[in-house]
Amino acid sequence: MKPRSSTGPAHAGGVAAGRAMQPDLKAGPDGPDVTVADRRWNRAVPYPARVVDRAARAALVATGCHGPVTVVLADDRTVARMNWRHRGRNKPTNVLTFEYPAAGGIWGGDIIIAFETVAREAQAAGRDMAAHLAHLVVHGVLHLAEYDHHHPGEAREMEMLEARILSGLGVANPWKPGRMVSRGARS
Repeated sequence: MKPRSSTGPAHAGGVAAGRAMQPDLKAGPDGPDVTVADRRWNRAVPYPARVVDRAARAALVATGCHGPVTVVLADDRTVARMNWRHRGRNKPTNVLTFEYPAAGGIWGGDIIIAFETVAREAQAAGRDMAAHLAHLVVHGVLHLAEYDHHHPGEAREMEMLEARILSGLGVANPWKPGRMVSRGARS
C-alpha cells in the first residue's frame, strides 16, 4: 500500500498516467465502510457516518470509480503513528489515504481522518465541522482515484472537482475564504 496525504508524496508515474490506467468501472450502489473509532466524532458532527457515506458516494460517482472504500474516523495519535510508519513524518495530518494493491483490477482503499487536526482546522477557518469532514472524505476518494495536488495544474484540477462535488452536497466551496459552512446540507 502507498499512503497518500494532503501533505505528502503520492505515486510514481504522474497523475494523468495513473488515471488513464484505471479500469473503466462505473460507480456502484455500495457505499463506504465507515468506522467511527473516536467517539468525539459523534459529538462534533451529527451522524458522522452519514456525512462520510454521502461524500464518498458523491466522489465515487464523480470519478466513475467503483470498489471497496473504508473510512476510519480516528484521532491524531492513530494518524500520527500511521504517518510515521508509512511516510516517515512524526506528526498527525488531517487525512491519510492508502490505495489497495492493483491486484486483479480491484480499485479501492482506506481513508483515515484525524479528529483533533480536523477540529483545529475547522475552528481556525471558521468552518462547519461536518462540511470540513465531507471535504476531506471527497479529497481522500479523489486521491484514491489518482488525483493529486503536488503541481499547480494538478492542484487546480483537483480543487475544481472537489468544489463541484461538494456543491452537489450543499457544501460551500472550501477554496474560497470564509465559505466552508454548510448551506442546508443533508446528512
